[in-house]
Amino acid sequence: MDAITPQPRPCWIAGHPEQGAQEITVHHPYDGTEVASVAVPGPEQVERAVAAAAAVAKEFRRTPAHVRAAALEHVSRALAERAEEIAETITAENGKPLKWAEIEVTRAVSTFKFAAEEARRFTGDLQRLDTDPNGVGRMALVRRVPRGPVLAVAPFNFPLNLVAHKVAPALAVGAPVVVKPASATPLSALLLGELLAETDLPDGVFSVLPVRGGDMKALVTDERLPVISFTGSTGVGWSLMDDAPRKHVVMELGSNSAAIVCADWPDLDHAASRIATFGNYQAGQSCIAVQRVIVHRSVAAEFVPKLVAAVGALKTGDPHDPEVEVGPLIDEDNAVRVKEWIDEAVSLGARLHVGGGRSGTSVEPTVLEDVPAEAKVWHQEAFGPVLAVSVVDSVEEAFDQANATEYGLQAGVFTRDLKVAFDAAAELEVGGVIIGDVPSYRADQMPYGGVKGSGTGREGVRSAMEDFTEERTTVLTGIQL
Repeated sequence: MDAITPQPRPCWIAGHPEQGAQEITVHHPYDGTEVASVAVPGPEQVERAVAAAAAVAKEFRRTPAHVRAAALEHVSRALAERAEEIAETITAENGKPLKWAEIEVTRAVSTFKFAAEEARRFTGDLQRLDTDPNGVGRMALVRRVPRGPVLAVAPFNFPLNLVAHKVAPALAVGAPVVVKPASATPLSALLLGELLAETDLPDGVFSVLPVRGGDMKALVTDERLPVISFTGSTGVGWSLMDDAPRKHVVMELGSNSAAIVCADWPDLDHAASRIATFGNYQAGQSCIAVQRVIVHRSVAAEFVPKLVAAVGALKTGDPHDPEVEVGPLIDEDNAVRVKEWIDEAVSLGARLHVGGGRSGTSVEPTVLEDVPAEAKVWHQEAFGPVLAVSVVDSVEEAFDQANATEYGLQAGVFTRDLKVAFDAAAELEVGGVIIGDVPSYRADQMPYGGVKGSGTGREGVRSAMEDFTEERTTVLTGIQL
């Protein structure tokens, strides 16, 4: 298809396509073939992009809501119309199976649609002040206004929708946005720039800059970009905060999600299927992918073989095959790392039930049991197709194990017991608890993230809009209520 025919792709400087000072070549993670060359902007182009965002900020924040909503609706419709092409692009640059790429496009369509709806109703609040005698005849109008242009730094694992999660809320509130996509997967963000250029948004409202190294740090430290929205690894996230201590930084970082299978759960086949799928669906390269499976001893003898069988049945291979469920990792370095972590766990005494092999960038979906707590695959973020199983004797022990990590994005608890469900919500140190399922998706209108290693903010359209804005209060006097 045209989407994966090698061809040069421009960057977007203040809403206009330009060739860059250099180029990077995007390679397919599955077989290493060349996908496209991408323009890398030079320092002068980066400066023009940032200057344009700063210059247009005051104008754009006062743009009528219907104008911003119309632009967002256009992008939503255009994504839907070009869904097949865009899904192929995601698979080509990222390596995720086509079936999951198609879902990512669908989610991006919704993200822009939700943002368009929120742009029309993001109106602030009225607060009466006559609750105190000094406030009689006064009323406060509390509005949310953009903090300023947003630097959006996106990861490789959702190259379209995690860019959408930053761009759409920024535009919805009237904040210019400068996108820095992942160097390995810039094509989806550049395509999004193409769709934004079709709208009536003012020049300077968006730029897409596939920069690297020093230019990235220059963006992070530039005072004209007072807001940074970052999704990615924990180490990079905290170093970014160190580089920009006075900025408003919103981060979603790593995770090590747990799925807890309780003694009362009646359908172990369903639990095994869900955990197998959503521990491996992007080769484990998702911040909410299940990594640890904590099973009550009373059901472990029946459940673990079901989980092993479900993982072993997952189809792997060429991600463009519609039947393939598990594709490659983003590059060979990460595949080597995941394989080393598996081998380390086995050397420390873990039992290998299935998988464990590696070929190039692909790692076989793997199930380990009795993984020691000191093994990296238990206490760090594997970001690979690995499930580590532990057997416990109580719900309290399960909660303790789930919390025994520096990460805490989401957890799934398979139970029908209402008390256990509420205890999980109270005790698990995570941003979200899913009862009766696994962390399998992040609803685009729902807040997520924000606990322990997850970062400092919440993603989700409405939450991001609040993060990109600040409250301003106007007190009206002489008001009779």
